Amino acid sequence: MSNRLANETSPYLLQHADNPVDWWPWSPAAFAEARERGVPVLLSVGYSSCHWCHVMAHESFEDELTAAYMNEHFVNVKVDREERPDVDAVYMEAVQAATGQGGWPMTVFLNDEAEPFYFGTYFPPEPRHGMPSFSQVLEGVRTAWVGRPEEVAEVARRITRDLSERQLDYGKAEAPGPEEAARALLTLTREYDATRGGFGGAPKFPPSMVLEFLLRHHARTGAEGALQMAADTCEAMARGGIYDQLGGGFARYSVDREWVVPHFEKMLYDNALLCRVYAHLWRSTGSELARRVALETADFMVRELRTREGGFASALDADSEDPLTGKHVEGAYYAWTPAQLREVLGEEDGDAAALCFGVTEEGTFEHGTSVLQLPQDGPTLDAAKVADIKARLLAARSGRPAPGRDDKVVAAWNGLAIAALAECGAYFERPDLVERATEAADLLVRVHFDATAAPRLARTSKDGNVGPNAGVLEDYGDVAEGFLALASVTGEGVWLEFAGFLVDLVLDRFTAEDGSLYDTAHDAEKLIRRPQDPTDTAAPSGWTAAAGALLSYAAQSGSQAHRTAAERALGVVQALGPRVPRFIGHGLAVAEALMDGPREVAVVGHPEDPATAVLHRTALLGTAPGAVVAVGLPRAADGGAAEFPLLADRALKDDLPTAYVCRHFVCARPTTEPAELAEQVAGARP
Repeated sequence: MSNRLANETSPYLLQHADNPVDWWPWSPAAFAEARERGVPVLLSVGYSSCHWCHVMAHESFEDELTAAYMNEHFVNVKVDREERPDVDAVYMEAVQAATGQGGWPMTVFLNDEAEPFYFGTYFPPEPRHGMPSFSQVLEGVRTAWVGRPEEVAEVARRITRDLSERQLDYGKAEAPGPEEAARALLTLTREYDATRGGFGGAPKFPPSMVLEFLLRHHARTGAEGALQMAADTCEAMARGGIYDQLGGGFARYSVDREWVVPHFEKMLYDNALLCRVYAHLWRSTGSELARRVALETADFMVRELRTREGGFASALDADSEDPLTGKHVEGAYYAWTPAQLREVLGEEDGDAAALCFGVTEEGTFEHGTSVLQLPQDGPTLDAAKVADIKARLLAARSGRPAPGRDDKVVAAWNGLAIAALAECGAYFERPDLVERATEAADLLVRVHFDATAAPRLARTSKDGNVGPNAGVLEDYGDVAEGFLALASVTGEGVWLEFAGFLVDLVLDRFTAEDGSLYDTAHDAEKLIRRPQDPTDTAAPSGWTAAAGALLSYAAQSGSQAHRTAAERALGVVQALGPRVPRFIGHGLAVAEALMDGPREVAVVGHPEDPATAVLHRTALLGTAPGAVVAVGLPRAADGGAAEFPLLADRALKDDLPTAYVCRHFVCARPTTEPAELAEQVAGARP
């Protein structure tokens, strides 16, 4: 037996490098081995911070007898879904089509042509809750493979054929308009949880992209109901256990509909998206809670997810070691008892903290522990006292065994973080956050971007070393979005140039003739189906992320080709937005930007002039959906072209820094007054 994962870069694969299972990475060699031996492939897909992935690994993949059976009768392939989202997407579609549900760990049995014939997710070591044991599944698959090969082959052919024949309802190749946006809002209103915030029941996920749509819709139309749903959901999450009341940042989701008990893993993409949403909520309302949460979440990302190379790690685990039992359990790092609070804070402050954070003797989590919340009906404590209590508890918590960290840098999620940190730095006058965003962008250019004759963006890196897997559409879209946000904030045109490289690659390598977008490039590894999914998961779909980047780049550059591509790509939002808005929120948000213009703001002035800085920040604080901002001089120092096309031939008015706001080929009056500019970049007024 030889486990082949020791030289992989994925932390998830490395977690399995010492298993007695003879794991292979996803590779042609694995399928060649299955063909030579005449055995099926067992494909196991997960990710490093997945709680049930760890459970199944401990129960089955670390078990010598189970591993021996797997090694004798299967070629075993382990895939990190975060490194290979294309492989994950193809087989998850098959699992969901066959079983009506999906999730991780995902377990799929394939023939040597990578065609699936049996599916599942987590399997326990013993039969329970109506589920067969993993050993029973292995034996059943082996029996069918040996005893009924024709039947297995026909099932594999049928499933593969059904997948290949599934057609996407793309709709018209034109963008949605006000009618579709209004219908999407009506559908969301029906699905809204007016008592607890958010949408649907348990488990309840942070609806980041839907919240962005609601904020933009309010900005464009003045619809107060949209703003109220966004604000109330943001407050409910920020007060709940899903938000880390001590260290900032959000957990993956809430297991209940009240946001009390989270699934404790912390993902970069969730926190980047929510950081930006709360910053935009503050921009719209001035909410002090939104400001605090945005900054605390930004600081969490920098403090706990930033790597030595300047990028951002993927996730923190849900599990950590319980100091009392020595076992790895979910939530051990975050949960408290009243006695533990008193031990750290003393009797008086401990009791006050228990009331303030909803910690009870019965507990809100497991074994009498509670997840810290900030209940609406809690006691009103002096702000300085709360800050002191939080600081002391955070210091005490830092002495607990910390959750593991997945250190791989995913291009797409770093693009989301770059956008969030750049905007937070600009809004809240925190230049250090802009610096962290710039450093992450530098890493992506240096390590992930290959500018050779066949340019491409790599999906991952670790410790400054690029991973082997090509970027998928979400990488190109989210990184371009991050670079465009960084360009607007810093006034450095190089980020606009890099964004242009990426969106051009989207047009060249990911776009179909009808304007729809594929998740993988034209020259990517051929799978049994080329993935093409416009719906959001926990992060924006690659399709709508790319549409947003194309639209913003078109507004900055004046390129009609990029705008047309964005409009054609948004045709899928016209088809899906009114029916399933919760699953295409990012596309709806991009459509709001398109309907508003988006507005093109050029701030002309010397970068060192304080009046330029005031106009620039005023422009960035405008709520007009998707507005793009360029700042700088109309010509380079050597007399050449300006760094931003929007600045070209723009003159200073009365020798003062001047702002120009245009949309739909019409420009407002140039202004030197921040108040007048604020009116020009504001959204609608009810």
